[in-house]
Amino acid sequence: MPCCVKVFVQMTSLGIYVQVPFCQTKCTYCNFHTGVVSSSRFAPYVSAVCREMKTYRDLYSAAGIELVPAISENATVDTVYIGGGTPSLLDPAHLKNILGTVRDSFRCDLAEVTLEADPETVEAQKASAWARAGINRVSFGVQSFSDAELAASGRIHRRADIYRALPILREAGISNIGFDLIAGLPLQTPGSWRESVDRLVELAPEHVSVYILEVDEKSRLGTELLKGGKRYSAGAVPTEDQMAEFYELAQTAFSAAGYHHYEISNWAKPGLESRHNLKYWRREAYLGFGAGAHSFSGVQRWANAHDAAGYVNAIHNGFLPVEQLERLTPEAALEEELFLGLRQLDGIDVSRIEKDYAVKLASRFDPLASSGLVEWNGPGVRLAPARLSVSNEVFVELLR
Repeated sequence: MPCCVKVFVQMTSLGIYVQVPFCQTKCTYCNFHTGVVSSSRFAPYVSAVCREMKTYRDLYSAAGIELVPAISENATVDTVYIGGGTPSLLDPAHLKNILGTVRDSFRCDLAEVTLEADPETVEAQKASAWARAGINRVSFGVQSFSDAELAASGRIHRRADIYRALPILREAGISNIGFDLIAGLPLQTPGSWRESVDRLVELAPEHVSVYILEVDEKSRLGTELLKGGKRYSAGAVPTEDQMAEFYELAQTAFSAAGYHHYEISNWAKPGLESRHNLKYWRREAYLGFGAGAHSFSGVQRWANAHDAAGYVNAIHNGFLPVEQLERLTPEAALEEELFLGLRQLDGIDVSRIEKDYAVKLASRFDPLASSGLVEWNGPGVRLAPARLSVSNEVFVELLR
């Protein structure tokens, strides 16, 4: 591949991601770098995040991070996503401070400001304060409507908390709400999964995400499953085939309820797709702030160190604790175009990618199309709708 092939597309919008790595408890399936800490650590952490945003240009320069002109000179922040962890644990004043710093540090035209929240953390006064601070979208970690599944997974909330929290948010004026479900939780059965899907459709959130349980040795449940143990109800985890069936049931139910399936794990009412998350799949620019936050400028990817205490100390000592910093090669950028693009149900524009990267892709896709894994759609290609539940297998074959 010629070395001059471009890996950066001119961008005029920018996403901001803020990582809040604190939780009330650690879910058994969680493999994220989050911790259960005293609330006294929240304020110093928020202060460090705000300082990172205020001084990001100097911090990036010292760390060898290059801000391309499309970001440093022309970009307007239109989405903010505050994730975790459980960022709804923060005092509303902390969230107001974070969003105020975003507005002070960047050119902004905020169309979508998302807060991840657990149902049990929602209170009327907090929700009203979130709305006043500019939060207009909440992503709910529902995971299940079965109290038995929630308890087995180490979740604090219960089914009743979901029903209590949703009207509080709507009354506060937050009208764009997303629910997450996990297919494959311990104790989950075909009947309990259908119940969760049916109850979600009944409550009609604007956005839905379904994640298939990952077996990861970094989680307590994953470790137990890999060694064949029984703790954390590991013996009652559905099979991979059952998880695929759960996913396909959700596909059918959400389509019948009028949701647009726009990404492998995501559905939305028309026009309410997650604008921020689309930036990830479309390889648009976003800057991440906080411990463990990832960023993408179009030419580089980098991540902050995960340890929250170490991150706070580093920022207050005037340097960015970068854990990873990678300049993308044209080959790496092309691979991202393919597997991130194919996560979207519309697929990828093959002719555009062939032009940008000076490659021919038919030889890669024709065997997959013959096997029924992908299908041609005019000048583009997309995953076959019936094979979305085994998408990882398609990606492995594609990138061989």
